[in-house]
Amino acid sequence: MPWKDGQPRKGYFEVKVLFLNPPFLPRFSRPQRSPAVTKSGTLYYPMWLCYGAGLLEREGHDVQVFDAPARDWDLERVEEEVKRVEADLIVMETSTPSIDEDALVASRLKDALPQSTLLLFGTHVTALPAESLEKAKGADAVVVGEMEMTVKEVAEKLEKGLSLLDTSGLVLRTEDERPYRVKARPLIEDLDALPFVSEVYERYLRIEDYFNPNALYPMVTIISSRGCPNRCTYCVYPQLYTGRRLRLRSVDNVVAEVMRIQERFPQARGLFFEDDTFTMERDRCIRLSKAFKEAGLRLRWTVNARVGLDYEALRAMKEGGCRLLCVGFESGDAKILKAIKKGIRPEDMERFMRDARRAGLLVHGCFMAGLPGETRETLERTLALAMRLNPDTAQFFPVMVYPGTEAYTWYEEEGLLVAKRFRDWVTQEGLHNCVVRTEGLSAKEIVDFCDYARRRFYLRPRYLLYKGIQSLRDRDEWKRNAKAARTLFHYLFRASLKE
Repeated sequence: MPWKDGQPRKGYFEVKVLFLNPPFLPRFSRPQRSPAVTKSGTLYYPMWLCYGAGLLEREGHDVQVFDAPARDWDLERVEEEVKRVEADLIVMETSTPSIDEDALVASRLKDALPQSTLLLFGTHVTALPAESLEKAKGADAVVVGEMEMTVKEVAEKLEKGLSLLDTSGLVLRTEDERPYRVKARPLIEDLDALPFVSEVYERYLRIEDYFNPNALYPMVTIISSRGCPNRCTYCVYPQLYTGRRLRLRSVDNVVAEVMRIQERFPQARGLFFEDDTFTMERDRCIRLSKAFKEAGLRLRWTVNARVGLDYEALRAMKEGGCRLLCVGFESGDAKILKAIKKGIRPEDMERFMRDARRAGLLVHGCFMAGLPGETRETLERTLALAMRLNPDTAQFFPVMVYPGTEAYTWYEEEGLLVAKRFRDWVTQEGLHNCVVRTEGLSAKEIVDFCDYARRRFYLRPRYLLYKGIQSLRDRDEWKRNAKAARTLFHYLFRASLKE
C-alpha cells in the first residue's frame, strides 16, 4: 500500500474508484435510516454512495457504482465484478445489522484485490470506527461522518502516491494494526457545489429497482437539505452523519435538479425528498413549492415532515405538487414525547392532521413502541392516537436505537438493551427486530403490540373501503397501493417474532 509508508508510486496513475452497496439479504435496504428488509418492500437508493461517485467523476476519476441488493448480486458475483473493474479504491457502505457480513465482504474483496485501498463508511462505522476496523480485517480505513470530501481527498492522494495519515475524516489501520484517528472533517457548507445525485442514478442505476410506498412508483430520491436542529434522541442521521445544524441547497439549485429529473426520467411518477426534515423552515417550503409550480413540475412529491406547519404552508405545498408527508408522531403519551425530546404534544398532532387533510395532503404516520417509560397503557394511547389521526398509511415499529445515538446510550446504561450482537437488529429474514425492553415490557411484548396495532389499523372496514375508492379514482395511487399491499399482507397475519 503506497500510503502506509508515504512512498509515492513512480509518476501519477489514474485511480479507478468503485462505490459499493454490498450484498447481505435479498432486498435489504441498507441506506435507509433503519436498515432492514421491510414489510412494504421498500428499497432505498444508495444516495450517499452516489453523491460520492458524482463528485469523484466530476474530478475526472474513473468511477463505478454497484448496488448489490438492487441487482440481486451475491458475494461471488460481486467478487467477479470487482476483479473485472480492478478498482484502486473501494468505498463500501455499511450498516449496523449487516456489519458482520460487511466485514466478510471487505476481507473477500481485499483478497481479490490486495493492492486496492478499501474504505468503509456509514453511521455504524462512524459511531464505532476502531471496533469496525478490528472486525473488518480487509478494510484500510473508516470514513467518519460525511463521506464525499474525505473520499475525494483520498483519491487525490492515491493518484499522487501520497500518505493518507493526515487525511481529515479518517480512522486508519496502521502498520501495527492499531487504529489511527485523524481530526474530524467539517461538514460541507455549500451543498450547491455538489453534483446532482440524480445524474449518477441515470448513469449507474435503474429507477424501477427502487421503491418507497410513500412515493408514486417509479420514483427518484434526492435531498434539498442536510441536518436537523431538533433533538430527538433516537434519530440517527443528524447525530452521526448530517449534523444537528440545518444546511440548505438554494431554491434555484433544487428546482434545476427536479426539472432535470422530469426531463431525463420520463417513466418517473414521483419524487421523494429524503431530507432529515424538509419542513424545517416554513418560508422556504413555501418558496420551493411556488417555484416548482412556476417551473411546471408535473411529478408529485413526498417529504419527511415534522408536526408544526400551518395550513397556509401546507396548502402552498399541495399547490406545488406535494402529495404526501412522512410524519413522526411516535407516541400518544405526552410524558414519553418529552422523554425522547420530540418537542411536540398529541394536541399539536391533531391540529396538524386537520390542517393537512384540509390542504388535501396525504400523511404517512410513524409510531414507535418501547420508548422510555413505555407501558401497556401508553401503548394503547399510541394506538388510540393513530386511530384518531387516521393517516393515509401508518407504520408501527419497536424503537430502533443505533450505536452513537443518545437513545442507544440510555438503553445500554439502563440495562434495557437486549440484543447480544448487531445481527440481532433484524430477524433471520431481515425484518426489523426489537433490541430493547422497558421496565414493564419484554421485547416480544413490544413486537406483539406492533403486530396487533398494524392489524387493527389496516383491517378496519372503513379503511379498506377508503383505499379501494382511492385506488379506483387515481391510477397512480392504485399502482402504489397494489405494490405495497402485496408485501404488507404477506406479513400482516404472521407474528414478527416467533416463540
